[in-house]
Parts: sequence; structure tokens; C-alpha cells
Amino acid sequence: MNIDVFADADEVAQQAAALIAADSRAAVAAHGSFVMAVSGGHTPWIMLRDLAQEDVPWNAVHVVQVDERVAPEGHPDRNLTHLRESLLENAPLRPEHIYPMPVDSPNLEAASLRYAMTLESIAGSPPVLDLVHLGLGPDGHTASLVPGDPVRDVKDADVALTGIYQGRQRMTLTYPIINRSRLVLWLVTGSEKAGMLVRLQAGDVSIPAGQVRSDRAVVLADRAAAGLVDTTSKIEVA
Repeated sequence: MNIDVFADADEVAQQAAALIAADSRAAVAAHGSFVMAVSGGHTPWIMLRDLAQEDVPWNAVHVVQVDERVAPEGHPDRNLTHLRESLLENAPLRPEHIYPMPVDSPNLEAASLRYAMTLESIAGSPPVLDLVHLGLGPDGHTASLVPGDPVRDVKDADVALTGIYQGRQRMTLTYPIINRSRLVLWLVTGSEKAGMLVRLQAGDVSIPAGQVRSDRAVVLADRAAAGLVDTTSKIEVA
């Protein structure tokens, strides 16, 4: 797994936006639509604002969530809140083409099943996402697949619930649908991720991120995150 290294988080976000735009054009040309799953985080919100300035076939773009905290609608803990602020306010994406995880449902198990059915309706059965954007936590988690949580063992569902993590239960995509995707785009920024980026690059399956397939993955990192990566495994782009 090679790692493209950029000067800082802003450059990582800009390059990620350009990559997504190119991938969206190719997907729409190939099969008429582009379905991407987006994680939360500061750098991804910058990425989405940058994406709004790119050449994207917005009418054919569908945006789903990688994971979401169980919190009221509009709450700052919700990824959806920032997703809408970053993308809908800046790009001509059709509002109905953002598909929120229904974490405000009184029955979260049933809501997970409904979201899985939503994914099938826009990405086939079983659903194959064109691009999944992932981040990397300092503890090695990705999406809401966190150390010690049974959700890591889910093999028969594309969407599942976690236990409490950092004060919130979450809904998350699982390994099966992530690993079926056509492309995984990792954004890794900050020196606190440096140790885990080395383990991700090495394919360490003892961390949650290491269970994501690497043969269809692109890693964009800033210099702070890539500081411990072997020089033969990284490409200094900027």
C-alpha cells in the first residue's frame, strides 16, 4: 500500500476532492451513477467544500454515510450536520441524493435494516459503492469499527449498530460492504495517527482499519501523519 504524502491537511483535502471528481466522472460514464460513502472529520469537511468547486456530474451523484452517532437531528455530534453544511450549501447536489443514516429512529435495529435496503436501491444487490472515504483513528478504528466492539465480527449485514464509543452509540457500515467497494480512499492527517498509519500500511489485522482490503485503496496523508512510514512506501507529492 503506497501512501501519497502532502504538506498539510488542506492539500490532502484538495487532492482528495480532485480524485473523487475524476472518479465520479469515470463512474457515471461507465454505469450512469456515482455512489460514494463519506466519513466524518475536519479534513473531510474541507474535502467536501473543495469538491463543490470541481467538475462533478452532480445530478448522478449519490452520497451515503459511512457512520453516524446516535444524536438528535442538527446536533453538532452528527456527521450529517456537517455533511449538509459542507456540500449542500456549496454544490448543486440534489438534497434527496444525500441519504442520512436514520439514527433518530426509536427502533435502531430496524433502522439499520432500512438503511441497508436504501443502499441496495441505489447501488444494487448486494450494494457495490463506487467510493468509500475512510479516516483512521489514533486507536486504529475506522468508520465506527472500533477496538473490542462486536460490530467488527458482523459478516451478514452491511449496516450495524455499535456499543457506546466516546459517549455515543453509532450506526456504521460493516466490513462486507466496505470491502466490496470499487475504491477505498483513506485520508490520514495529524501526528497522532503516525503510529497507526504504519500499522495500516503493514496490513496489521489486529487493528480495525487493518481489516479493510488494501488492493483497491488509495492513501492520502499529510507529512505529520506519514512521519514514521518507511520512505520506500510513500511518495512525497508536495
